[in-house]
Amino acid sequence: MENQRKAEGCLQRTLRCALPAIFCNLLWGSAIPFINVGYRLFDIQAGDTGSQLLFAGCRFLLAGILTVVFRSLTLRRAALPSADGWRKAGILSLFQTVGQYLFFYIGVANTASVNASIIQGLNAFVSILMAVYVFRYEKMSPRKALGGVLGVLGIVVVNLGGSVGDLRLEGEGFLLLSMVSGAASAGLIKRFGRREDPVTLSGWQFILGSLALILAGLLTGGRLFPNGAESFGVLGYLAFLSAAAYGLWSVLLKKYPVSRVAVYMFLQPLFGVALGVLLVRQELTRPLWQYALALALVSLSIWMVNRGERSPEEKRAETVRNGN
Repeated sequence: MENQRKAEGCLQRTLRCALPAIFCNLLWGSAIPFINVGYRLFDIQAGDTGSQLLFAGCRFLLAGILTVVFRSLTLRRAALPSADGWRKAGILSLFQTVGQYLFFYIGVANTASVNASIIQGLNAFVSILMAVYVFRYEKMSPRKALGGVLGVLGIVVVNLGGSVGDLRLEGEGFLLLSMVSGAASAGLIKRFGRREDPVTLSGWQFILGSLALILAGLLTGGRLFPNGAESFGVLGYLAFLSAAAYGLWSVLLKKYPVSRVAVYMFLQPLFGVALGVLLVRQELTRPLWQYALALALVSLSIWMVNRGERSPEEKRAETVRNGN
């Protein structure tokens, strides 16, 4: 009976992290199909980096406003950072919104799709490495390392057979910088979230970062030409998914070890493929067995990293139970 209660408790603890993390990556996975639809509705061409940055800036400005308004309603007061919190929000915006997406949009435009998918899929593993070796929030273990490698293999498997193309600094190099910037933001939100409300920080970093993207887009000749109400509907959804996913993600990073949360990011490219097929009628470019094998490897990766990994709250609760 005691073993059964422990197993049920372990399952409940796992689901409290797993379900929100999966939901976040499902939302992020839907971003690329909707961004492609948004480009078509706003008449943004493939090589028009200025308009792409302007589009991203408008998206994140709306996301920031949504996040701040929602948090203000839940707190029943204006969701404003502390005096030092403004500095933290500014630093976070440089990595999460400005650095990550500025390099991302330029890099994607100059990178073969298979290379871009593989590099994007490495984000989870790099987030784990930075949490261990840069921020020193946790320690590396053979189980954690093997889980990260399995996740990377899953991303590689799903991209087998694609065209690699030439490697360029303004292509793959910028995508790597985008990935490192995004991974650094995960470590920063965990550190800053110790003294600041992570959702409030998320909202204001979106707003601050979006202003930089909008300015960069305008200075590089970016223009938006919306085509009816559907254009604003797509932009609104992209803003919503950013606000919901990153706000929830920041709470998870504050509560749980970075590796336990970040490993779910390996699911993001797979969600992107599935939603691309369902939402914008994209055709599968790989055999089904590749997707199935990739999903199996990613699922095994998640299990490996999460096996035995507990948050500080869970460790304290177990200590109390054992003491009783």
